[in-house]
Amino acid sequence: MTGFILVYITAKDLEEARNIADTLVKEKLVACANVIPKIESVFWWKGKIEKQDEVAIIAKTREDLSERLIKRVKELHSYEIPCIVTLPISGGNEDFLKWIEEETRE
Repeated sequence: MTGFILVYITAKDLEEARNIADTLVKEKLVACANVIPKIESVFWWKGKIEKQDEVAIIAKTREDLSERLIKRVKELHSYEIPCIVTLPISGGNEDFLKWIEEETRE
């Protein structure tokens, strides 16, 4: 089996998050995407602190798809610099990891 990752993405609203999640699943860049409807973000942007409600996406995929996935999210996203970070999966349910491998494209 290949390496696996979680991908954390934030979006401006539920519509954008659902569009990104749906597209990534349909294009088999991820096996699954969880959309978490409301998070409160506090961040630096252009020299000042901003506070904004956002939506989080947690996606499960193979490590070798990360570059294509990041490129695709940037195409779909409205932010100038979207949050797209990957985290390695160091273990877990082998059946689930095999399912991720089977449900993502070659």
